[in-house]
Amino acid sequence: MTKQTVLVTGATGFIGSHLVKRLVADDYQVVVLKRSFSDTKRINDILPSLVCYDIDLCGIEQPFQDLGKIDAIIHLATFYSRDQKNLSKMFETNIAFPMELMKAMVKFGTGIFFNTDTYVSKGQSPYSGAYSYSMSKQHFRNWGEQFALNSKIAFANVSIEHPFGAGDYDYKLIPYLIKQLLNNVPEIELTSGEQKRDFVHVDDVVSAYALLIDKLSRDIPGYQQYELGTGQAISLREFIEMAKALTNAKTELKFGALPLREGEIMFSQADIQALTRMSWKCVQSLEERLGKTIEAEKN
Repeated sequence: MTKQTVLVTGATGFIGSHLVKRLVADDYQVVVLKRSFSDTKRINDILPSLVCYDIDLCGIEQPFQDLGKIDAIIHLATFYSRDQKNLSKMFETNIAFPMELMKAMVKFGTGIFFNTDTYVSKGQSPYSGAYSYSMSKQHFRNWGEQFALNSKIAFANVSIEHPFGAGDYDYKLIPYLIKQLLNNVPEIELTSGEQKRDFVHVDDVVSAYALLIDKLSRDIPGYQQYELGTGQAISLREFIEMAKALTNAKTELKFGALPLREGEIMFSQADIQALTRMSWKCVQSLEERLGKTIEAEKN
């Protein structure tokens, strides 16, 4: 059977790096759109197996022209910032760039576009804690739905809850907490921790994408929505206390020392029925996944 070709943006990031490794292992031809100055440390071990294009040095249609038919696009690249000075970059990365990709998709007959969305943009109104980012994700999702309708393409929107796992960015909450606990710092100041999140391990995120790529038809146009998480939210406090127990830290967790952000999302949980109907499920418990992440950090 002819090897299928999948184009991926955001392949040098946390989720993207895990996904392209899985795609290579599953024998896809993987095309990566990155920038010439992107840090490829997460994927250096598989770079020879990838077809890479530096999007700042070539036109967006170049991969399509060079490779012929591309079967699917997985859009993971995103720009997050709370700083209003970065609005132009946010618009370019989160809206304009994927719009150009969809135009190329229509022109060259790519089968399906997978858009990676986030739980902070699930509501009807943008999340006030990251208003511009949330709005940009909502706007592109709406454009994707419109493209699917008008251009007769398949567009699958995958809304991920709160991913975690080995290789995440150090500045994010979970990697930061794990490092602090492993270092057995005297104390960590925290909010009340009452906000509930659906924490999902990156391996489960990748397995869901692998299933969707394999199962979804490229020949049936339309918009499809998938929420990706465990389907079970727990409080941030429970999660942090679990991490403390798994690290055997003596650190004092000072819940309530910090205020909640204005407009904080207090509850978010994925509705995973669409995925479970396709026989997808998380293969390990949250505690097992967190333990695995902690062990990876130790090494």
